[in-house]
Amino acid sequence: MAGMYYEDFVIGKVLAHEATRTVTEADNLLITALTMNVQPLHLDAEFAGQSMYGQRIVNSIFTLGLVTGIPVQETTLGTTLGNLGFREIEFPKPVFIGDTLRVETEALDKRVSNSRPDTGIVGIEHRGYNQRDELVCVVRRTALMKRQPGAGP
Repeated sequence: MAGMYYEDFVIGKVLAHEATRTVTEADNLLITALTMNVQPLHLDAEFAGQSMYGQRIVNSIFTLGLVTGIPVQETTLGTTLGNLGFREIEFPKPVFIGDTLRVETEALDKRVSNSRPDTGIVGIEHRGYNQRDELVCVVRRTALMKRQPGAGP
């Protein structure tokens, strides 16, 4: 499915994305190695087993990437001109190897760009949940979106 244009975002409307993803040990190991994050909570089963979590926790950068990546096909594929920034990121619960994540997206606010009236700026919130319906990630971001052909200025 192609992404949404600026006009397609309705403030307050929640999109529940169908795609889900189970986090694997390879996912966690690869992102941790690629980012040079040597935190033993991610890499060392013995160390993490003695922590308050009782097991390794998934690198939060992977969680963030997954929670912002799952919605792409239904929201921004081919219609975004860029991510303008992250407003706020929260990880209320840890993600563990073997957790399956699902995501929902809500448009928070939007406005036509002052400098590029053929584009719009949309505030988006992505919420990631595990298989137990526990909220594991909330990210609020701002995206520069194409307007529908003929919509602006």
